[in-house]
Amino acid sequence: MNSTRFLLLSLIFCLSFSLSQAQQLADKNPNLSYTSYSPKSTDLKINRAAYAKKLEGFWLATCIANWTGLVTEMDKIGNIGEIKTGPFYTRADWGTPDQGSIWAAGIPSNLSPTIDFVVADEDTLWGSDDDTDIEYIYQELLLQNQTSMLSGEQIRNGWMKHIKGEEENYLWVSNQKALDLMKSGLIPPATGAPEHNPEYEMIDAQLTTEIFGLYAPGRPDMAVKMATLPIQTTAREESEWISAYYVRLFSLASTADTSLPIKQQLSKMAEQAALELPASSYPAAMYRYVKGLYASGISWEQARDSVYQRYQVEQLDGYDISSRNMYCNGCFAAGINFASSLVSLFYGEGDLKETIKIGALAGWDSDNPTATWGGLIGFMLGKEGVEKAFGRKFSNKFHIHRTRVGFPNEGIDTFEAMAQKGLWIIDRVVQEELKGGVDLGGNSWYIPKK
Repeated sequence: MNSTRFLLLSLIFCLSFSLSQAQQLADKNPNLSYTSYSPKSTDLKINRAAYAKKLEGFWLATCIANWTGLVTEMDKIGNIGEIKTGPFYTRADWGTPDQGSIWAAGIPSNLSPTIDFVVADEDTLWGSDDDTDIEYIYQELLLQNQTSMLSGEQIRNGWMKHIKGEEENYLWVSNQKALDLMKSGLIPPATGAPEHNPEYEMIDAQLTTEIFGLYAPGRPDMAVKMATLPIQTTAREESEWISAYYVRLFSLASTADTSLPIKQQLSKMAEQAALELPASSYPAAMYRYVKGLYASGISWEQARDSVYQRYQVEQLDGYDISSRNMYCNGCFAAGINFASSLVSLFYGEGDLKETIKIGALAGWDSDNPTATWGGLIGFMLGKEGVEKAFGRKFSNKFHIHRTRVGFPNEGIDTFEAMAQKGLWIIDRVVQEELKGGVDLGGNSWYIPKK
C-alpha cells in the first residue's frame, strides 16, 4: 500500500510539474532570448502572474468606462461660440434620459436610453473604440517588431495596415490629420508637428499612449521614453505634456503603497506625476487649480463649473482656446479635458464606479477621461477587483475589428491573451532597456531603480 501510494503521489507530482513547466513555457516571449540575472537588494520585484491579472483589469475597466462615457460624449460643452448645450449635467442626471450631443441634437445615444453603465455580458463582445484600438495596435507592433522602442516607420506602417483608409475609420481631429499626413508620405514625429498638423493641441495622444506606462512598471522615466514618439505622432507642447502625465501615472501604479487606501495611493501618484509638468504651463496650473477646488470641500459639480468659467470663459492661466473660434470651442482639446478629468480623479477618490459616473457627467469628451481612469483604477484593482466593484462578471472577449482591420481570428481576442502579450513586452523592456532580470522559474521581474 505504501509503495502504491508513493507511486501515485510521484505521478501526481510529475504531472503537476509538467503542467507547471508547460505554463512557464507558454509565458515566455517566443522572440526573446532570456538571460540570467543576479538580483540586487534594491531591485523592485514584481510577480508576473499577479501583473497579468492587473493588465486584464486594465482592459476590462477601460472598456466599461469607455462605453459608459460614450453615452454622454459631447452632450455638454458649455454655451460659448456657435454651439449652446445648456446647463451641465449634475449627479441628479445619472439614470435619467440621455440628452443629444452636439452632433445629434435632441437625439439620445443609441448605446443607452439613460445615462447609465454600458457593459458587455459574458456571452457577448466588447467592441473596440478610439480609447482602446490604437493602444491595441501599438501592443501588436511592439511584439511584431521585437522592440521596446517603436520607430516612426514602424508606427506609420502599423497605422496604414490596421486603419481603414476611406470609409468610417473612427479617427478624429489630430489622429485623422496624422493619418492623412502618413498617406502623403510623412513619418512620425513629423505627423504631430504644429507646422504640419494644426490639430496638435487636441486630446488624441491621451487615448493612444497610456498603456506605455504599464510596460515599464515603477519606471516612469522609461515609460515616457517608450511613449514619446507615439505621443508625438499626434501631439506637441501642452498636449504632449498632458499625455506624458498620464503615462507616468500608469507606471507609478505598480509601486503604489497598497497598505494605504486607494484614494491616498492615487493622490500620491497624481502629485508625483504632476512634478514633471512644466511649472509655468497651463496643465500645471490646471492641476493646482482643480486640486485646490477639491481640497476646498465644494461639490464636484461646483468644481467642474468653476473649471468651465476659468478656462473657457475667462481663459486664464494661458489657456486661450476660446479666442480661436474653433469648432465647438475646442471641445476636443487636451487642455479642457485634462482639467475635467482631474475633477473625476480627485472627487472619485479611487472608487471605480463613482469615478466613471463623475467622468461621464462632467462634460466635454467624456468617454476619454472615463476610459483613462477606468483603465488606471482597473489595473490597480485587477480583474477580480473590477468584477467585485460591479458585483458581476463581464465578457472577456474583445473585437478589434469593430474599428480596425488586419488582425487574425477575425479580430476577436481575449483580455487574458492581451495581458499575456503585455507580459512579453515587459520581459523585453526589463531585460534589454532597464538591464534587469526575468525569473521565469519564480515568475517575477527584477527591475533596477533609476
